[in-house]
Order: sequence, then structure tokens, then C-alpha cells
Amino acid sequence: MKITGITTRLIEVDPRPRYLGGVIPPGRPTRWLYPLLTVHTDAGIDGHSMAYGPHGDGAALVDVLHAAYAPEIIGRDPLDTEGIWQTLWRKQRHLYNQRDTLLGVVDVALWDIKGKVAGLPIACLLGRCRDRMPCYASSRSEALTAEGVFEEAARLKAEGFRGYKLQLRAGPEADIPRLRAAREAVGARFPLMQDPNASYTLAEAFAVGRVLDELDYHWYEEPLPDQHVNALRQLAARVRTPLLVGETVRLTELTVYLRECVGSMLRGDTLMKGGITGLRKAMATAELFGLPLEIHTANTPLLDVANLHVACAAANTEFVENHHPVFRFGLKRHPLEIDAEGCARLPEGPGLGVELDLDWIDDRTRGERMS
Repeated sequence: MKITGITTRLIEVDPRPRYLGGVIPPGRPTRWLYPLLTVHTDAGIDGHSMAYGPHGDGAALVDVLHAAYAPEIIGRDPLDTEGIWQTLWRKQRHLYNQRDTLLGVVDVALWDIKGKVAGLPIACLLGRCRDRMPCYASSRSEALTAEGVFEEAARLKAEGFRGYKLQLRAGPEADIPRLRAAREAVGARFPLMQDPNASYTLAEAFAVGRVLDELDYHWYEEPLPDQHVNALRQLAARVRTPLLVGETVRLTELTVYLRECVGSMLRGDTLMKGGITGLRKAMATAELFGLPLEIHTANTPLLDVANLHVACAAANTEFVENHHPVFRFGLKRHPLEIDAEGCARLPEGPGLGVELDLDWIDDRTRGERMS
């Protein structure tokens, strides 16, 4: 079997539902363009994947996919996922202007083909451990008041989610009352997480971390930039709440946190760790060091399905993340819509195991390119 070409569509998504009151903040794109990638083969079996689109770079990503990646994979056997991944990983050494995300996008499409050829879900090819994952909900807005956080946390718990993550980054004075409101809303022992997206200073991270300890939060995610290893080590020594680190670094840079004993939990996903192949390597490495690796949402439908497959084939991860519903589009049914037990269930079909909603996609296609 050979790869004969790739097709990429630009899919337009309305971002307004993502923002409180439907008001797009100044400087943010007024439309999102997500690249939908299809890898074609001479056996008539296609693989699908999708790149990230909310930052105005969707069209540029299509150009890079076709200029830098298509020539490397056309003519290759799509079942050689490791060999192709190694070729593209070495190429990343010279692609200074970008991260490893497009490598991950291509890799997911190849695994989709691989599963379809085998007639099995990707998780089964990886070595399935389970067929569902507990799902926590991330806050639908970072701009909620304490009252709004209380209402949302209580509502999402009542809907069946197994945890609730805030993404507050306004500083201790504004964030701490909202962190307290979340605990008051859900009661003791319900998992709560805080993710300020690396927005705190070290002093602010200490102040918030002490409150998280008091409130028994489940983890403290990216309180400081991942690259500030020394500051993270100081924070970890003074805060009891587990630090979740490594989301934004390359796959090979995760070893820094293992070697330096920074944080007690690692972070990764198929977008930022080099696809299914890369995330699987990260999961196995963390497991050998006795650490969990919690899988971050890619906010990209097909990549989040890929995340679910990897999670179901690993023993050292606890949750999958359910972000704002605006990010679940283009599929007939999205597996991250939780069941009655608050879990995301693994699709049973081959490959990614999901069906594209082609009518919806056709209606929102704003461009197409083929190689």
C-alpha cells in the first residue's frame, strides 16, 4: 500500500459561543479556520486528521503541510507509522519556524489508515487497557465571577462530569475567591483543578498554591512557564498540590522534568507531543519513572478522539478533558460527549472510529488544496 496524496480543507468555525456573552475579545480572530487533512492511498483507504485553528494561522498551516510534509510521505507505506514518524521527527530539526504539531497531525491520519486496514480501533493496535475514560469538564469561560464559577461547577457536576478545571489567570486577589467558590459548589473530595496557563509570577504561584492545598485541589497545572524549571522546582518544594507540567514543551524535553524531579505529573497530547506515536512514547516514559501523564485536550475534534485512543491504551492516566462544546464539531457523534457515568467511551469502529459529518463540513469549507 502506498500514500498517493493528501487533501486539506479549511473548515470555518464560528468562535462566538466560546466567549462570555458571545463577544470576541479585541485582537482575536472573528472566525476560526481548521485544516482538515485527508491522506489518500492506492487501496482506496483514507485517513483523517485535523490541525488546530483558533489563532488565525489555519491557512498558513495548510501551506506548510503541503510544502514541507506531503513530499516526505507521498509514496510511503502508511502502515510504516514509526518509520515515517522518525523521518518527520528528524526533519523537525530544520523547521525552526514551527513546532512539532503538524508532525502530530500527519501521524494521526496514518494511524487512522492503519486501524482501518486492520479493521480495529487504534487503541486495540496500541494494546487496549479499557474502553472508556473518566471525563472532567474545563470551565466554559475564564471570565466568570465567583457566583458564576459556583453555578457552573455545580451544574457540570450535576451533569455527571467526574471533575472540574478552572482556568483563572487574573492574579491571586481575583482568582482565590473563585477557587473557593468552586470547592463550595462541589463539596469535598470532588476533583478540582486550576490552570492559570503560565500566567503567574513565582510569588503569585506560591500564594495561590497555598490556597489550593487548603482546598484539596487535585492538581495545579502550568502555574509558571514550563521552561522555568528552577522556579517550578521551588514551587513544588513548598506546595503540596501536585504540579502538572510539560504541556508546552517538545516530546524529548519531558526528560528534563524527570531528571530534575520537577512536578509529580506530566502533561501531553497528540497535537503537541508528535501525534499518537509521540504521545505513546511520552506515556511509556512517564510510566517507567512511576509518574502519571494526564492527557490535555487538543481542542481539535479528530485529535481529541486520538487522545482518547491513547488514554484507553495506557494505565498511567486518570482523565480525558472535555472543553467548551464549540470545539466538538464536524463529527456525527463525538466520543467526548459523556455517558451516564461521566465517561468518554472509546469508538468501536476501525481507526479513529468516528464518522465525519460531511454535510456540515461541505457547508463550512472555505478552501481546498491537494498534493
